[in-house]
Amino acid sequence: MAYYEKCIETVVEQLDKFNPEKDSPEQFLETVSTSLQTLSAQTQAFILEVLSGCLQYQRLLTIVVDAFYVRDGRLCLWADYSLFEVICYLATFQLDELGFQLFCNIIKSQPLDKMCKFLRFFFNPLNLCSWIKDEWSLVYEIAYVKENWIDPLMRWQPKVQELISQLERMLANHPSLPKTKAKVTEPKEFNLSAPRPRGIPVPERVPILAKPRPVPRSTYQLPKEQQLLEITKRYNRRKAEELLLRANMEEMRCAVPRSRGEPLVQDSKKQPRLQFGPRILKTPKLTFYKPNDDVPVKLNTAAILREGALYQRQVEKELQRVDQLVDGAGDFSEFLEWQKRMQAKDREEQLAAGECRRLQGKLSHEEAILARQHLMQENKQKANQKKEETAELMQQYAERRLQEERSMKELVEQVLETQKNVKVAQTKLLKVRQQIVQEVIEESRELLQRSTEAAKEEQRQRCELISQLRALEMQPTRKGKLVDLTQIPGYGLEGEMSIVELRERLALLKESQRREEEEKRDQIIQGKRAKSQELQNTVEQISLCRAAMGRSAALRWEEKKALSVGPGAPCQDERVLELQRRIEEKAAERHKQAALLHVSAPRAARPKPRAQLEAQHWLELERSRERRLRALQQEGSACGPARRLEAA
Repeated sequence: MAYYEKCIETVVEQLDKFNPEKDSPEQFLETVSTSLQTLSAQTQAFILEVLSGCLQYQRLLTIVVDAFYVRDGRLCLWADYSLFEVICYLATFQLDELGFQLFCNIIKSQPLDKMCKFLRFFFNPLNLCSWIKDEWSLVYEIAYVKENWIDPLMRWQPKVQELISQLERMLANHPSLPKTKAKVTEPKEFNLSAPRPRGIPVPERVPILAKPRPVPRSTYQLPKEQQLLEITKRYNRRKAEELLLRANMEEMRCAVPRSRGEPLVQDSKKQPRLQFGPRILKTPKLTFYKPNDDVPVKLNTAAILREGALYQRQVEKELQRVDQLVDGAGDFSEFLEWQKRMQAKDREEQLAAGECRRLQGKLSHEEAILARQHLMQENKQKANQKKEETAELMQQYAERRLQEERSMKELVEQVLETQKNVKVAQTKLLKVRQQIVQEVIEESRELLQRSTEAAKEEQRQRCELISQLRALEMQPTRKGKLVDLTQIPGYGLEGEMSIVELRERLALLKESQRREEEEKRDQIIQGKRAKSQELQNTVEQISLCRAAMGRSAALRWEEKKALSVGPGAPCQDERVLELQRRIEEKAAERHKQAALLHVSAPRAARPKPRAQLEAQHWLELERSRERRLRALQQEGSACGPARRLEAA
């Protein structure tokens, strides 16, 4: 007993010293083995084996011991944490090797009450088969945990239960006695002198305070100014309400709006109805197809519903407008005619302004070309002057170059004479350096040969080690046992069944799920059919609305074409004529300058690339302005018929 108690105490002491954050297990075990040299070989081997196992499986042991402290070991000391880890390791991994009798001796060498409590918690079948198995399966594989650890513990559980009952009987028969039988120390009082009694102090007189004045009542009342303001506010509000009621009752006839042509109504019982003035309605953008554009457009569900809702809103809006016309709302066709005339006048002014801007740009272009021609003439004169200056500088440079060549020849002759003496010294230095290089090459060859021999020896040792490891891996391993799929495990759990029965129930469950899926699929298909029928009705309604809108758009197109053929070119005012005259003058002046600059015929017939780009730019600008002018004319001609169609 004492031998095992000493061994377990040594293991617990070393475990308490181990710090996983700072120490590595290998170095720690080497340190412990050096400190245990004084013990026998058997004791040293047992301590090192238990200690290394506790360090290797520390994660599994920590799970069990932490749960023990939370559940059954709340009153146990944390100083015994390593002791419970060692007992858990021996029971889980070393019980088959040690034997049950040796395990009982180790347990009895420790405090009986602690061992009894821990073994009752650890060998509880409910704990082993439930949460311990699940927690260990998170670290290792489930099959490995069940086969190597849980099943052996369940086999040893009956014998361990007998050991627990034996420990309980030992605790009941031998209550814990005090370890020491020494005489109890009896305390003695100190022989101290008695203190003198304190004198009773004279009581102080309580001062009498003056009676305070009471809080005035005005503190809890509103000030008179605020009360007067509230009364004045209520009076003014009541007076304003009376004036408003009187104004509504005595309303004059001129304040009641009426439609054009409606006679005055003398009956005072008839309620005046508020009418709104004419509003300017914006023409909706209609999409129509040309006769040769018959390609159908495929719409999705959202587009169909959105377009159907749009047409429905347009129909409701049109019905409201018709109801307003029936109720007597005014027609604003005269306002539309006036608006059309004003828009035509504004459009003509815009066209004239645009034409002026175009001509001004063209005039600025002509002026820029003239300025460029003047600049070219100035540059040509400067270039001629520059050529004369460069010719003079080149002549001076040639003379200076001849003088430098003469001086360089003299210098080369002097350098050749000095180099003859230098070549002799260089040959001597080269021979000395070649000898040094030869010696270094021989030394490096010897070092390389030694390193290759050492590498070959190390490679041979590695090959031998690899062959040994492969031989160990090729050894046959024990195969698993056969499993009967029709057998019930018999753990006593609720709802136990064999694998065959489980497969049959899963097949029935899959069949029921398949039936439910088919029913849901039928419901979805029916809903889709109803939705498609509704969409088809909406598409038919959209096609009817589109046909009507296409016919109205065709009518507007014909009217627009008829109006675009009628009016001629836009009128030109005095500003445009003046700009055209100035442009012609600038163009004539430019042609004269070009004739002066380009005298030769081949050069004059070939325009410059920059001039071509500028001409193309201005041509495109004129075309874009013409296209914009035509578009504005077509919009103005189509504005009147579109409004008349809306009013109808």
